[in-house]
Amino acid sequence: QVQLVESGGGLVQAGGSLRLSCKASQITSRINNMGWYRQAPGKERELVAVISDGASTSYADSVKGRFAISRDNAKNILYLHMNSLKPEDTAVYYCKVQLDFLLEPARDYWGQGTQVTVSS
Repeated sequence: QVQLVESGGGLVQAGGSLRLSCKASQITSRINNMGWYRQAPGKERELVAVISDGASTSYADSVKGRFAISRDNAKNILYLHMNSLKPEDTAVYYCKVQLDFLLEPARDYWGQGTQVTVSS
């Protein structure tokens, strides 16, 4: 069973920085893409950033220029570097990986989520 273990969330003051990590284990097939999502109380889950198999990246307009997604392919670790944090960034952040299978459709796997709280 594929597992995603997230770390790095916590409390930070506005203007500060955090780095989230997502360690993927038991990966036995090709990774199509990996991404970070977030969900604030009372709001729908939204895409924050995604990185493709070719290492191209895209970001939500609300975080572009402040966040950076990256990966360590050798260790199967996904990172989200968050700078200039704002109170509106407060949310539970989720890691997602999409795997390709030989005889099955692509499948999504999710981490457990990690809380990020930005104080003013």
